[in-house]
Amino acid sequence: MSQQLVLDGDTGDARQLARILYLVHAATFFFSLGMLSILPVIVNYIKRADTVGLVYSHHSWMIRSFWYYVLWMTVGGLAFVTVLGIPVALAIWGLAWVWKAYRLIRGFLDLNSNKPMPF
Repeated sequence: MSQQLVLDGDTGDARQLARILYLVHAATFFFSLGMLSILPVIVNYIKRADTVGLVYSHHSWMIRSFWYYVLWMTVGGLAFVTVLGIPVALAIWGLAWVWKAYRLIRGFLDLNSNKPMPF
């Protein structure tokens, strides 16, 4: 007996939108260091309510990634205000950048592999 995977149109559209949002997050991340990422985050908040399960977890993952990135960039900015904190700020910003890139890549790959993101 064979099993067949059936996806309705709404699920496929929601997954495609999540893929597009990962790409938009990545584009705003690389071209504006995340300053314009608020735009796809707004879409994440709006569309997350319309989804369940797999796609919902990916919207939540992108939203959490954005806010933690903002937090660490702010901490780096506060460290930058002090002269001794400049090297610390640069280290924080560099680590935050690598962490955000990892989360975008992992989320995109897991979405394509039909894996939900951890909460």
